[in-house]
Amino acid sequence: MSKTRRGQVWLAGLEPRFGAAPGKTRPVLIVQSQVLVDAGYSSTLIVPLTTKLIDDAAPLRIRVPAGGRLREDSGLLIAQLRAIDNRRIVRGPLATLGSSLMGLVDEAILEVLGSLPS
Repeated sequence: MSKTRRGQVWLAGLEPRFGAAPGKTRPVLIVQSQVLVDAGYSSTLIVPLTTKLIDDAAPLRIRVPAGGRLREDSGLLIAQLRAIDNRRIVRGPLATLGSSLMGLVDEAILEVLGSLPS
């Protein structure tokens, strides 16, 4: 596996699927701090993407436009934030999100986790 970077979209195997958690091999956004990525931890915090788009669903979903090797507009499933073993990350990067979009992602994660004032 090549070196992952925060803000990149990679393919990852998320099987076995359980309950509402997304499964199969799908794009995921690396959201873990680059310091932790560089430290060589055996797991990485990711947010899965889906091509089943829902409008006006922030902070639960953030739209990611197609670009690079990400062929379709996608939605980040912010509430599905999870850590996965690095061996599940199989190919990429497919795309790299810009700083303004990553800012929206960071805000959405904080809101979903209950860390922003109401």
